Amino acid sequence: MSHPSPSVSYAPKRATAPLVIGAIGVVFGDIGTSPLYALKEAFSPDHGIPLNQHNVLGLLSLITWSMAWVIALKYLVVMMRADNNGEGGILALLALALREVKKSEPRLRWAVISIGIFGAAMFYGDSMITPAISVLSAVEGLAVATPAFGPYVIPIALAILTGLFVIQRHGTARMGALFGPITILWFLCIGAIGAVHVWANPSVLRAFNPAYAVYFFELYPLAGFLVLGAVFLALTGGEALYADMGHFGKKPIRIAWFGLVMPALLINYYGQAAFVLANPAAIKNPFFLMVPAWALLPMVGLATCATVIASQAVITGAFSITRQAILLGYIPRLEIMHTSSRQMGQIYVPFINWLLFVAVVLLVLGFQTSSDLANAYGIAVSATMVIECLLAWVVARRIWKWSSWMTGLVIGSMLVIDLVFLASNSTKILSGGWFPLLIGAGVFTLLMTWRRGRSILFHKVAEQGIPLKPFLQSLELAPPQKVEGSAIFMTANTISVPHALLHNLKHNKVLHEKTVFLTIVTHDVPVVPSEDRVQFERLGTGFFKLEAWYGFQEQPDIDEILNSCRVRYGLGFDLMDTSFFLSRETVIPAELPGMAMWRDHLFAWMTRNATRATDFFNIPANRVVELGTHVEI
Repeated sequence: MSHPSPSVSYAPKRATAPLVIGAIGVVFGDIGTSPLYALKEAFSPDHGIPLNQHNVLGLLSLITWSMAWVIALKYLVVMMRADNNGEGGILALLALALREVKKSEPRLRWAVISIGIFGAAMFYGDSMITPAISVLSAVEGLAVATPAFGPYVIPIALAILTGLFVIQRHGTARMGALFGPITILWFLCIGAIGAVHVWANPSVLRAFNPAYAVYFFELYPLAGFLVLGAVFLALTGGEALYADMGHFGKKPIRIAWFGLVMPALLINYYGQAAFVLANPAAIKNPFFLMVPAWALLPMVGLATCATVIASQAVITGAFSITRQAILLGYIPRLEIMHTSSRQMGQIYVPFINWLLFVAVVLLVLGFQTSSDLANAYGIAVSATMVIECLLAWVVARRIWKWSSWMTGLVIGSMLVIDLVFLASNSTKILSGGWFPLLIGAGVFTLLMTWRRGRSILFHKVAEQGIPLKPFLQSLELAPPQKVEGSAIFMTANTISVPHALLHNLKHNKVLHEKTVFLTIVTHDVPVVPSEDRVQFERLGTGFFKLEAWYGFQEQPDIDEILNSCRVRYGLGFDLMDTSFFLSRETVIPAELPGMAMWRDHLFAWMTRNATRATDFFNIPANRVVELGTHVEI
């Protein structure tokens, strides 16, 4: 049975002002904390660039025009066109790109999937580094206020991070209401502090002239290339503009960026530049040293709040991308808890939360300072930006139908800039950049092994299966005894007889009055409209086939599916008189074509540790019968 794709459904328009405030709080938290460390790292002794007026103006010009090119042009103008029914992010972009890459092009399809999955894998590295570097850089302001706090920076940072991860299970809806106003206050404060120093030395405004950036590279071609990794720190978090597009919409994000965020960031960077030109020794921590003494401790507190908000954004992003990956078939089922009865997007994934927590603690203890962590930070984000460009190239050619020269001019120019930043960040692999690469490679291996293993398992089960329709015809000729009630057999294979049904007939020798074959299908759209949720087909007397369609942003729920059956098709179910039958395959690694033996063992381990389907799909535990089968792969 084939069905048309689900119709596109867009959310109703919402008031712009609350969305702008929300976007400032969630979308810009990460990039908004970059002034804490970006300029300081640019003049790190490792780069060997003297602190003088020409060099300060050159680096300032690089920051200005990188921000204009990567954030304003690439993300706000071009990438936001590549929305998947309003949604952004690496997996939404991957699903969009795959929509026009046919299965008859296996090599291209494999390449698109591989780079998309690697981009998603790198996001987990970013989700670990962002909380560590952000909170640590804010708490380091205490040591600026008084050296007596120096020994306590790491314990205080760990205490704040521990509290942040502990509260995740309680949901962040109440905290979220404060995110916007606090972050707005943060941007107003950093803009005001920067403006004071720009007023004192307005000559720094000359850095708006890109000639200073060009002259800087003429003076320091090699060192200038290496310092681009530090310049890139001013852009980290920019990818969130695209990833969170579906939550707030394009217009509110653009208004927030051009109306407040970009001006405040630039004014602060220009203020830091003016301050270090007047006080060269302040380059060790220009952000906090340029704050008046009376405002330093309040600014440390505000910075800590801003970094917690930035950290919260990437933690929530990790939860969301995990759920998307599960539904798209890239990750085993994990326990997902809903922390809000009104917002489906408010979720908590315990395994991911504590995995991130352990990694963040190890990062803080291992790297000790935000400067050392900065070496690991840029490579994760720059790799993600390159991958987004590659996927956007596919979208531009296949979906937007752009010509080769147009694609090369627009996407190609963005890709070149991103590759230059990635190359510069790659020089830091030995001094910390290895960490996100290690995490990315590990997660990529897990995701690709799971996807490949599920494909092999599906074909093995299908090969061993009995065709469904001839089997049902044979049952009508010689029907077994029927009992009252309904049996729902959950199956991913709509062609063969579920193993659970065969086992039930073999051992119990009965059928229920109503036998339903239920398949949950995830489409490459964020949300499937409720009118398209359930597809129904009558297969014979007492036999029905149901397909429940969901988008990759949605959580399948058995109550919703059964209610849709009753409302749309008059097929009602009494849960107390309904049994759910599930097949649980036990994977046995064997020397068979498919994957390497170590990947077979890895896949078998992942299947054993996956959350049970009953828990994931919200099926009442006391109505479930699980029947197992062994499958060699």
